[in-house]
Amino acid sequence: MAEQLQLEKGNIRISNDVVSKIAGMAALETPGIAAMSGGLSEGWAKRLSGKNVQKGVTVEVGQLEAAIDLRIFVLYETPIHEVCRMLQQNVREAVESMTGLRVVEVNVKVEGVAFKNDEIS
Repeated sequence: MAEQLQLEKGNIRISNDVVSKIAGMAALETPGIAAMSGGLSEGWAKRLSGKNVQKGVTVEVGQLEAAIDLRIFVLYETPIHEVCRMLQQNVREAVESMTGLRVVEVNVKVEGVAFKNDEIS
């Protein structure tokens, strides 16, 4: 569903898919993230890449605000709480700077831990 921003000279619509992709790319750039999870319906975790960057990302976009939920796998031996805080900050900054929306929350669910050379399929 696309929402609109009311402006003096027209409307801007930012779809959930756009916000989801921005959030997924920001997650890709966060150190300590091994993969995004596709959830139970997917059956398996999906490796984070350009093609499936939106896996593990759920968003709700309003007229001026957005809420984001992320499901992730972190790399083994990384401080999970620090990785998650950095992930929240990176996602918030990326979405706000690219869309002008205010991100009201970034919820992170850690669904697993992976070794650097694990293939999460």
